[in-house]
Amino acid sequence: MSALVGTRRMVRLILRRDRFVLPLWIVLLGLLPASLATGTRDLYPTLAQQEQYAQTAGTNPTFLALYGPLHASGLGGLVAQRVGFFPVVVAVISILAVVRHTRTEEDAGRRELLGATVLGRQAGLAAALLVTVCANLAFGLLMAAGLVSAGLPATGSYALGFACALGGCVFTALAGLAAQLTEGAGAARAIALGVLGAAFVVRVAGDIGGPDSGAAWLSWLSPIGWSHAVRAYGDERWWVFGLGAAVTVLLAVVAAALSARRDLGAGILPARLGPAQASPGLSGAFGLAWRLHRGLLLGWTITLALLGVVYGGVADGVRDMMNGSPQLTEMFQRMGGQSAIVDATLAAMLGTLGLIASAYAVQAALRMRAEETGGRAEPVLATAVGRVTWVASHLGFALLGPTVALAAAGITAGLAHGANTGDVAGQLPRVLAGAMVQLPAVWVLAGVAMALVGLAPRLAGVAWAVFAAFLLVGQVGVLLGLSQKVLDLSPFTHIPRLPGGHASATPLLWLTLVAAVLVVAGLAGVRRRDVPVG
Repeated sequence: MSALVGTRRMVRLILRRDRFVLPLWIVLLGLLPASLATGTRDLYPTLAQQEQYAQTAGTNPTFLALYGPLHASGLGGLVAQRVGFFPVVVAVISILAVVRHTRTEEDAGRRELLGATVLGRQAGLAAALLVTVCANLAFGLLMAAGLVSAGLPATGSYALGFACALGGCVFTALAGLAAQLTEGAGAARAIALGVLGAAFVVRVAGDIGGPDSGAAWLSWLSPIGWSHAVRAYGDERWWVFGLGAAVTVLLAVVAAALSARRDLGAGILPARLGPAQASPGLSGAFGLAWRLHRGLLLGWTITLALLGVVYGGVADGVRDMMNGSPQLTEMFQRMGGQSAIVDATLAAMLGTLGLIASAYAVQAALRMRAEETGGRAEPVLATAVGRVTWVASHLGFALLGPTVALAAAGITAGLAHGANTGDVAGQLPRVLAGAMVQLPAVWVLAGVAMALVGLAPRLAGVAWAVFAAFLLVGQVGVLLGLSQKVLDLSPFTHIPRLPGGHASATPLLWLTLVAAVLVVAGLAGVRRRDVPVG
């Protein structure tokens, strides 16, 4: 029997399971750049204003770190830089989709049931890769069509659309490879997302000094950097797509080869043997939760700390970019902060770190659901451990873990910014406060995930959709001209913009109350519903 027998049926199964999520993210992400182009045109209506912006944004370390290089001075170039974070978002979605339809299926035992039918060994992996790659291409095509309809040149629009899809395709294959290495879906996601985080950091390191810096070559080590290297609306480099396609095919072939070498449910990397006797700390639910969450906590803390160094180091450079551009000044002050431009920039960057920390909160909260579906929660609850204690052990990391990570980011950003200004003692507490004030909004996201786990466990993954919505509102909501009512749906809109803004405890208390209500509702749901038996 061929290893690919049944691939068509598996494709139909995946399309049916993702019949709502798949079109949703393709349409929402695909049409956003067109709205962004309209908003940017309204902000910079004349060619002179667009060129003035390009002269500063194309060389300023702040924008180079946040969005990547600027390759053209017209409207198309401005839009291309502003959607510089899209390859990262698409890559995250692709990773989650591939792991969901490969390793998660094995963990749940459904892949074994399907394997009892006429189904080739590689059919599941091939179907997951095929559907996700096609979804990325559909997204790129829709994005390009939307940009053309917004009045941008067709050549640059298609280059930009498929450049954003390029990163998703590469990380689709990488996720398929990661799914073969480990025995669990969580570990596979961690590997793939860790590589994505490293790729983003490498891209920042290569772009932050500009194209003429000695470190510019680092961008070529990152698939995210390849998306920017296409140079949409500039001197397009179409051959970069060949590089991305070759790496995608290579990773997919390696993933298929590894899949053929391992047993169903096993991983290429052998599981470590545990000690003969468990440590005393594992005798309780909190000790077990620490063992499960410590790698996640360390990884997110290091990531946010590194981003804090980057953001804090480049924040002061925005002052030069603001000179002579009242439109850009107004935009930054609306995005964050209410006084000095540098403070407004720091507030906007710290808000971005808060959004990233909320992804950690969601991931930590959903670990409870993973323990349930993996059949590992039921043996724990069969002991003297009660449901409230079990939930609290995981929820503590969803609430306190982001606290630690944001504190690390605030400290590193404060030190970097203070070193640039020569006032570490004065800037460190201000920047740290700006980071920690994000916590109530982060806790709301954790509460949403907890409520879904308790009240609608089969819809727990919707927490990621909520996170994505808040991310898009925070990143491009102002430029899209969204009404204040829509912006207010995000908890991050209500966070005081520190440093530099007016600090009010009222919104923080309300957000904390909302998070508490969501957590209590989720806890009540877990206490009342059945727990899956492995």
